[in-house]
Amino acid sequence: MTTLLLTGATGLVGSRLLPRLVDAGFECRALVRRDIALPGGVSAVRGDLDDPATLASAVEGIDAVVHLAALFRTGDEDAIWRANLDGTRHLVEAVAAHAPAARFIMASTGNVYDATAERPSRESDSCSPTAAYPASKLAAEDLLRECGLTWSILRLPFVYGDGDGHLASMPALAARFGLHPAHAYSVAHHRDVAAIVRLALSGAADRRIVNLTDDAPVTVWEMAELAGGSIEGSAAPLENPWAGRMDGSLARELGFRPGVPTIRMAAAEGIL
Repeated sequence: MTTLLLTGATGLVGSRLLPRLVDAGFECRALVRRDIALPGGVSAVRGDLDDPATLASAVEGIDAVVHLAALFRTGDEDAIWRANLDGTRHLVEAVAAHAPAARFIMASTGNVYDATAERPSRESDSCSPTAAYPASKLAAEDLLRECGLTWSILRLPFVYGDGDGHLASMPALAARFGLHPAHAYSVAHHRDVAAIVRLALSGAADRRIVNLTDDAPVTVWEMAELAGGSIEGSAAPLENPWAGRMDGSLARELGFRPGVPTIRMAAAEGIL
């Protein structure tokens, strides 16, 4: 049985990934800073990515790390860099010192790709993000790639499903960021986040960066509609039409097949 440590276990993605990993037969530890309810069969390990001294006991004896913990919903850019880069560095150093044979799987973001892309973005494309969140995640990717551990980096798209509230936020997000209703984004259901993580845990994605996408991008208009909300339409030209779109070919070459191929299928199955 593979023993793994999950960071970010209480977040939007982690809280839905953790029970799926347990169901798949993994022996799971969750890094937590305080007492918190966790799925049955999960061991809580006290620790903080800001405090390297607390991480040794968390990683001793593990076969893998799934690193989801990240900070982005804040205007404090220094805090974002501390959490996403320094926190990753502390975890990498702990694994290198106490579990050097463990696989290190890190969740990153499709937001690292340039908005001015001329096609869906591929893992080999150069990236030059300027916002703190994607820039800090790209820096953490670089750190992991150079650390000497066996690593995988999973660049996630807009993740939805299981009533997580992310899709429901789209009308507000569209208004806040001035999103064009015709702009289409790559998306993936929580079921498929679990699927790509399991693939990485198998070793199929060792030392690779892998984009996660389902089979059909979805427009802002459609997401707002599926969320039960509404936004204003527009016939204005669409600038940077490939921003937020990722090429998922590599994942499929490695054996990934989405269990929820489209957001419309998720709606039909009642798993939004």
